[in-house]
Amino acid sequence: MIETFLVIGMIIVFTMLLCLYRAALGPGVYNRIAATSVIGTKAVVLLVAIGYIFERPMFVDIALLYAMLNFIGTLLMAKYLVRGELCTA
Repeated sequence: MIETFLVIGMIIVFTMLLCLYRAALGPGVYNRIAATSVIGTKAVVLLVAIGYIFERPMFVDIALLYAMLNFIGTLLMAKYLVRGELCTA
């Protein structure tokens, strides 16, 4: 059972590295933002899998918090790219 999760974790890390390549050398800004969002999503999945392996339910809470921060960060970057500012005063 542990070996299965180890293989799954290695596959997730490999796909995160592919997304990191896309984020670094992507053709446009929107593709780079999408790649960083995908990296954050894969990190959440990896945290939940690690929490399941080590029987630590606290990791699910950490993963949920990280997912919320990833979502808010992506929205802020998209808003900044569209408007050129984050707040309208």
